[in-house]
Amino acid sequence: MGFRRFAVSYFMKGLLSVICKIDCREFITALKNNKPMLVIFNHINFLEVPILVTHSYPIHVSGLVKAETWDNPVLSFIFNSYKAIPIDRKGAFSESFKKVLEAIKKGYFMCVAPEGTRSKDGVLGKGKAGIIQLALEANVPILPVAHYGGENIWKNMRHLRRTPFCFKAGRPFRINFEGRPGKEEREKIMTEVMAQMARLLPERMRGEYARQEHNECKYLEFI
Repeated sequence: MGFRRFAVSYFMKGLLSVICKIDCREFITALKNNKPMLVIFNHINFLEVPILVTHSYPIHVSGLVKAETWDNPVLSFIFNSYKAIPIDRKGAFSESFKKVLEAIKKGYFMCVAPEGTRSKDGVLGKGKAGIIQLALEANVPILPVAHYGGENIWKNMRHLRRTPFCFKAGRPFRINFEGRPGKEEREKIMTEVMAQMARLLPERMRGEYARQEHNECKYLEFI
């Protein structure tokens, strides 16, 4: 599996460099300076996890990926190489979350998209609060990561242009809450969490969290 991961990483990195111009230096630096944790990112298209995984090799990075991806034998081979974890977006999350916790204990940085689906236009969507309980149960910090440029990939490909992907990494934090938060508390925590991604994005892409970025963080403890 080690050689397979090595081979797939370098093949994918070379392939991605043909269609993308990638800057994820901040992300890689953040990984090197921290222990395994949850990595949250804004979800624009299908390339985020492959980019983050291949460009951070040999650091162990993987992520939650929609279960339908395994219907494609080529994608199945690639994501199995990175030990990606399938998630059923219809709501059966418990088994996937359990596997995420196990992967972090084994030394993996696990990438999760709180929006749950692609925005396509790059505007940050509403985060789903399930990530809050996952972070609390994992008892590990969260690294906020945001990228822009990928919203233009289809337009650029039609014109045979490479697409710039710029990844920004924020300050890691823990969720400061005792016990299991209720629905209202989860929403408040989620707003603070999403605001940490929003502040890394150009203003036009911050969506409903644009006005939250400078608010006081009651539930986040920064590292």
